Amino acid sequence: MRVTSLTALGIAALTALTATAATGATPSGDAPATKPARTASVQGSARIHYVFSPDDDIRFTIDAEAAPYSRPLPGLPRGLPTDARGTVSFRHVVAATGQIGTAKARVDCLVTGGGTATLTAVVTRSDVGPVGERLGFSVSEGRAGEPDRLGFSWGVANVDPEKADEQGNVTAPKVGTCMAPAPFAPVTRGGFRVRHAELPPQPAEIR
Repeated sequence: MRVTSLTALGIAALTALTATAATGATPSGDAPATKPARTASVQGSARIHYVFSPDDDIRFTIDAEAAPYSRPLPGLPRGLPTDARGTVSFRHVVAATGQIGTAKARVDCLVTGGGTATLTAVVTRSDVGPVGERLGFSVSEGRAGEPDRLGFSWGVANVDPEKADEQGNVTAPKVGTCMAPAPFAPVTRGGFRVRHAELPPQPAEIR
């Protein structure tokens, strides 16, 4: 119940901000801010070490760029400050069998903080999972000689203990926009570049 209430409050706050933007004013009453000079982005391609499949060849390629307020939603006609575009693709070669799985997804959300980014993408092509599923990714640039790191939503246990299927087993909840685990897997080859940008304010009304 508490989670539901907090979610409702968050949506209400976003809706209020959208309504404020429609009048051409900012929440503080100041003049609308200009578009930030920088645009958040993540680019790169890398092979990672996944502790549960240490011998497998697992590679990710990310090309994501922020596109704030570009994806209208019900109740949020201007979209969100974390809206984004781009693609994520990955390839997993199972060492023991030689089996290869690939997928490609369309980026819909990106948020950055320093050298770290969290993004989500909706699967458009896959031979390992359902098309239309949203997946979460996190990226961290290595510092002081440390490797870059990457996290992916299906790589660690993501379960809802309060919900179970017909057999009584816990279920995996859907991934919301910009939701992903910490970047738990170190990069062993290649790397990523995270370009940070602050979240942009609500846009002024387009006349």
